[in-house]
Amino acid sequence: MNNFKWMAFAALAAALALPFTRPVVAAEFADTLDSPAIQSEKAVQGAFTGLTSAGNRLVAVGQRGHIFYSDDNGQQWHQARVPVSSDLVAVHFPTTRQGWAVGHDGVVLHSSDGGETWSRQFDGRKVGPTLLAYYQQQAAMRPDDESIANVLIESRRMTEEGADKPFLDVWFENDRVGYIVGAFNLIFRTDDGGQSWTPWLDRTENPAALNLYALRPVGNELFIVGEQGLVLKLDPATQRFIATPTPYNGTFFGITGKPGAVLVFGLRGNVYRSVDGAASWSQVELGLPSSITASTVTHDGRIVLLSQAGHVLVSVDDGASFKLQPQNGLAPVAAAQVSGSGALVLSGVRGLRQLPLE
Repeated sequence: MNNFKWMAFAALAAALALPFTRPVVAAEFADTLDSPAIQSEKAVQGAFTGLTSAGNRLVAVGQRGHIFYSDDNGQQWHQARVPVSSDLVAVHFPTTRQGWAVGHDGVVLHSSDGGETWSRQFDGRKVGPTLLAYYQQQAAMRPDDESIANVLIESRRMTEEGADKPFLDVWFENDRVGYIVGAFNLIFRTDDGGQSWTPWLDRTENPAALNLYALRPVGNELFIVGEQGLVLKLDPATQRFIATPTPYNGTFFGITGKPGAVLVFGLRGNVYRSVDGAASWSQVELGLPSSITASTVTHDGRIVLLSQAGHVLVSVDDGASFKLQPQNGLAPVAAAQVSGSGALVLSGVRGLRQLPLE
């Protein structure tokens, strides 16, 4: 299974092993970008990687193009109509109606009805040519810019390799302006609700083209995290994502926090916190070896972290410390969202479930 985000969660990778099936003889190949997601009542029990809210509605995305939505705080789920069967990784709704989902094969989906139906806006077939056309133009305008020349080389390579690069996260400021990030420093921005996408590879301090795993704002500041301790922060003046060094050189999977307190989290229980706008970072001791793979903030301001083993940790002091919440039935967690009733709704390899918070 070629899924960058799940592969990074080492313990989850084994859990996602596909069951054995009988070989199909002389079956006609069907590209996942051209095959709609199969409608199935059992699909809600599959693996889900992304989860978000669209007003009072919850929307989850996962394997084989499956998207489900719930209007009763996660008690019942309904399957959406999706035009692709590519694995989906992340989803975000800046409004109650307008939302975007991203995943494998460079797919970008859009919904204008709160997640009930989806259309394809962008995919891996277009990623390479879009990169190549943009950076050829930039190279002609800036012939002495070495960074543009390097990105142009990468653009040619991605074009030759085809539609195999996944997008791993999506975030929209409103229903017009948004970003998508992914493997090998892939990053695009749209200013027209996804009708067109502009490459931003030259606007990141990421010369090694490390994978970008998550993109989220905390307060008025926008962050990206990735491999090898990579943390990037958007500089509004220059419109560039600037590197903010941390003491950790392992992978970060996500960003959370509240205005004035930013947390980044990742492998082996590593969590770092900044209270000075990412100028400096201090480690938050959790006492757990498990990787932190999801987070959310409750309605009353508590910060919640969740691990690949299913641990739930809650902070009441803006992320300075966390307390492990006792619970049973631990299972890997990929994403979390607080429902309207105040319970945690979790997505992972065992489908979608609820977990009450103390």
